[in-house]
Amino acid sequence: MTLRAPQDLATHSAIDGTGWIQEPVDRAPLTDVGQIFRMDMYHANHPDGDCQVVNKVQVLDPPRAIGWLTGTEKDDGHLEFGGWIWRYNLARLGPSETEVTLTYDWSAVQQFIRDRGIQFPPFGPEHLTNSLHHLAELVSGR
Repeated sequence: MTLRAPQDLATHSAIDGTGWIQEPVDRAPLTDVGQIFRMDMYHANHPDGDCQVVNKVQVLDPPRAIGWLTGTEKDDGHLEFGGWIWRYNLARLGPSETEVTLTYDWSAVQQFIRDRGIQFPPFGPEHLTNSLHHLAELVSGR
């Protein structure tokens, strides 16, 4: 089976291990580094609860890797990225087996963002594990 789920924004909420991602706003498949895509989210600690994040593809090397920066869009349309990146690395192990590594790197988060009171990481490692389990369930058809 070909693993296409990380490029397909329609499955993003099903993979998410935090339960925060709701629906993709942009539904075009990811095809280029620099491509922007938006996701609706719900986070109980967000001032509005519901919010929208903007993401910028940083790595796109199908079928080996995909990664994106997450940020927000300001009222004037300016995009501000927070310095954290999500990345999936995939290594084919056999005809029906792929090793997937999910990383969330927040080391480039600038101090002015930390000063807003956001803790990094904003969740425990179990959320990354949950995401990998959800991805495995999607590709296995469970």
